[in-house]
Amino acid sequence: MRTLHTSSRLNKQQVFPAAYYRGGTSRAVIFKKQDLPEPESWPSIFRGVINSPDPNGRQLDGMGGGISSLSKICVVGPSSRDDADVDYTFAAIGVKTPEVDFSSNCGNMISAIGPFAVNAGLVQKEDGNCTIRIHNTNTGKIIHSRFPVEDGEAKVNGSFAIDGVAGTGAKIELAFIDPAGSKTGKTLPTGNKVDIFDGIRTSCIDVGNPCVFVQASSLDVEGGILADAIDAHADLLPRLDSIRCQAAVAMGIAESLDAVPGSIPKIAMVAAPYTHKLISGETVAESDCDLLVRAISVGQPHRAVPITVSMALAVASRLEGSIVKEVTTSSPVDKDGVTIGHNSGKLLVGASFDDNGVVKEATVFRTARRIMEGKVYVD
Repeated sequence: MRTLHTSSRLNKQQVFPAAYYRGGTSRAVIFKKQDLPEPESWPSIFRGVINSPDPNGRQLDGMGGGISSLSKICVVGPSSRDDADVDYTFAAIGVKTPEVDFSSNCGNMISAIGPFAVNAGLVQKEDGNCTIRIHNTNTGKIIHSRFPVEDGEAKVNGSFAIDGVAGTGAKIELAFIDPAGSKTGKTLPTGNKVDIFDGIRTSCIDVGNPCVFVQASSLDVEGGILADAIDAHADLLPRLDSIRCQAAVAMGIAESLDAVPGSIPKIAMVAAPYTHKLISGETVAESDCDLLVRAISVGQPHRAVPITVSMALAVASRLEGSIVKEVTTSSPVDKDGVTIGHNSGKLLVGASFDDNGVVKEATVFRTARRIMEGKVYVD
């Protein structure tokens, strides 16, 4: 008779309270800062939660979704500033790489931070419309999140729809206060409205996040090219990343090409609007938007558009001499801002300026939803 022996020491997993939220067209695991150990240990914990890196690109062993917009972590805690209610730290997690990038902000997930703060008891608000002042620690900027509260929690149901997300929800207004110069301190980090990298004309703008814009036509692709076609293109993504990295150095974000972070600057192709198809197969008419954008986020084509990219676009579209202004229609679809066409539909973004032309506020509207609350386990 043989005896089977097992180890008497159990290989226990780490466990942390967490929530899972959709914010805009992204999803993320959200932690209370008080439930995490010191920040030095965050990268290894976050990689374990999301399942990064995954050479298969699927993140089946974690909470990630295999694309950059679904491979995110947020940490929310008491505010370190008098002009905010909570601090919010964002981490972009690599899908196939082990990168945990704290250098950027995520505008889509900001739409979930106010509701999370109320639902998690970090901020107390009475029923009705409320405003949560959010301090993004990545950029040092303040965002005002306005949304309805019902029975002591953020209201979820509503009639507002955003392209790229099925169904409707309660409207969340996000006002980004003084968004210019989020990382570089300047709206035009290079001092130029047009810079040339690899022989391609670009405009480098820092509003919400540092961004590099190129015209799709200069890369010999259609402005309405879909995300899968960008992925399948023989050399488009490497060309865009080469431009992005050179722009990062010129913008002062990195000292060398090797030191450029994966999440900033963002890079996006822009084009004049024309009738084209979306990922869903629906058709958008030329008259429905003011310009087209195809954004790249952490090396992957975005299925919609990052909110911070849309903010930079809204400013660039009004900046005489920029390559974005060149392809923006002269008569806007909506008087309240610029209507941007993306892979999944349209997005209206407003921007207000002071008498000196400085951006005072950028405004977008999103929805968010709490999907899960509980415990997340990490090996």
